Amino acid sequence: MARICIQGPDVDLEDPMLVEGFPGVGLVGKIATDHLIDELEMAYHASVHCEGLPRIGVYRSGNRTVRPPVRIYVSEEHNLLALQSDAPIASQAVESVAECVSAWIGDQGATPIYLSGLPAERDEDRPEIYGVATGETGETLERHEIPVPSEDGVITGPTGALINRAAQRDADSLGLVVECSPQFPDPEAASVLLEDAIAPIADLSIDVRDLVDRAEEIRQKREQLAQQMQAIGQDESTQAQPLRMYQ
Repeated sequence: MARICIQGPDVDLEDPMLVEGFPGVGLVGKIATDHLIDELEMAYHASVHCEGLPRIGVYRSGNRTVRPPVRIYVSEEHNLLALQSDAPIASQAVESVAECVSAWIGDQGATPIYLSGLPAERDEDRPEIYGVATGETGETLERHEIPVPSEDGVITGPTGALINRAAQRDADSLGLVVECSPQFPDPEAASVLLEDAIAPIADLSIDVRDLVDRAEEIRQKREQLAQQMQAIGQDESTQAQPLRMYQ
């Protein structure tokens, strides 16, 4: 049965924002969300049990506690929710997961910030970022001077399905897309998402130096998940791509 179960005490949030971190190309959304949760010391708030999610238990080094692979964290101080996922979502589960998560987001009165990477070969240049929107949130992107897309494109995988749900219902949502490595975890691109877009939109102060300084260590830790994302293919992996490549 699809459900999201509250695990902690009740919290008082007013029209919060939710940052989504399903893994995808470059793991940019996951790395950014993981860092956000750690940096703000967000509390474990809810476990996600949508139909089709892997029935596995996740534990951390130095900690005996086991939790489901998809969880929601909260910071009451920052009026913020964050969705953390430690497992890729199979293609046959994307629709049910998007429906389940979208319904819960709507019940919370939250505005989601959906994150995706755009595979790109780049040198030392700072990754480019752009924003898209559904509902009436486009003005938020304008206010924070987040660029519009430079070409037609699509967002696939769980994040694409979530944005699709929001567009169908004309619900408010923001989509942030950043250039990233097509093959490897990309902490630098994740830091750009946080610094240039998530922090100003959600009115947060986020230190991203650790992401950049420990980039190689983070890549090594996330390499196995990145390989899993490559193996399952573009329809199951969250990523943005030019529309001409999708057609």
